[in-house]
Amino acid sequence: MSEVTRSLLQRWGASFRRGADFDSWGQLVEAIDEYQILARHLQKEAQAQHNNSEFTEEQKKTIGKIATCLELRSAALQSAQSQEEFKLEDLKKLEPILKNILTYNKEFPFDVQPVPLRRILAPGEEENLEIEEDEEEGGAGAGSPDSFPAGVPGTLLPRLPSEPGMTSLTVRIEKIGLKDAGQCIDPYITVSVKDLNGVDLTPVQDTPVASRKEDTYVHFNVDIELQKHVEKLSKGAAIFFEFKHYKPKKRFTSTKCFAFMEMDEIKPGPIVVELYKKPTDFKRKKLQLLTKKPLYLHLHQTLHKE
Repeated sequence: MSEVTRSLLQRWGASFRRGADFDSWGQLVEAIDEYQILARHLQKEAQAQHNNSEFTEEQKKTIGKIATCLELRSAALQSAQSQEEFKLEDLKKLEPILKNILTYNKEFPFDVQPVPLRRILAPGEEENLEIEEDEEEGGAGAGSPDSFPAGVPGTLLPRLPSEPGMTSLTVRIEKIGLKDAGQCIDPYITVSVKDLNGVDLTPVQDTPVASRKEDTYVHFNVDIELQKHVEKLSKGAAIFFEFKHYKPKKRFTSTKCFAFMEMDEIKPGPIVVELYKKPTDFKRKKLQLLTKKPLYLHLHQTLHKE
């Protein structure tokens, strides 16, 4: 083993232990950070094309699977509702595998696949790449460019501090109906609040990757905390939900469709909103429904008033 590889394995091992220690002490934010950084390093190595790598293709595959497990644990720590949680004791089984990656030759203990490394696109780049969509999506089109780094399971923000007389809004994204729901890879939703000119009124948030897919639904069951009190939103503002998924052939994340909710639709309880064809039209001028089928984004709103 070369000195470079030995040092690399030591760094990985130290990072793995740091993450697991934070995790066992209940320091979840630090654990998630450590897991995600290590997952990205492992993914890069798993997909390195250079010939001077000391890892065989099989070993790279195992390294990629360990990265996936780190992401699964990271996602489990961020989600209170994860039924099929990837537990810390599961993750700890992987430490000796990572440490002895050059000699490991048993079956991987979990049924996971290496996650492809996302390409991050410059604005407008997706337009040139997006050619073969199915007939329902109407051919080429530019999705909103995406800057979602590999393996980050969501960028959700906490609820606003309460203010007397002000209302905060929690939108629970329950599920989205799509005819090819089962084929979407690593689907997630980007939530933003825009004024009539398409200008952001709050920070943009990404949900973690969907919790499960079944039939024609992708299930999220995740709460989004609006980062502005309802009373402070400008007239004509809207909350946008962009459904994104990873395309392995093209190695980038693409927007499949979007939905939005206007201010007069903010009221407690369930609501279903229609899905529109991409590209996302934040100014709401040229809207085209995604499909004639009755498929919607299912939301549930909770208003908190002080």
